[in-house]
Amino acid sequence: MFRKIVLVSATIGALASCTATEQGTAIGAGTGAIIGGAVSNSWGGAAVGAVAGGLAGALIGRSTERRGYCVYRDRYGRTYEARCR
Repeated sequence: MFRKIVLVSATIGALASCTATEQGTAIGAGTGAIIGGAVSNSWGGAAVGAVAGGLAGALIGRSTERRGYCVYRDRYGRTYEARCR
């Protein structure tokens, strides 16, 4: 039990010095690996889950770093970033 507490504390401490994108990537990859492994019951599923979770976490983390900017879509379906209105 004590080892688990130390491991969790060390992980949280290591993530504290990362940017939001790096934190999102790490948390997403870890969560994706756990879910992918549990669903597929294989290492391959865990690897696919880690990649998918890492990508999603990086996108979410990146979106929080650009505060004051919003993503808009024009009438042609293209997306762009600009200051929020």
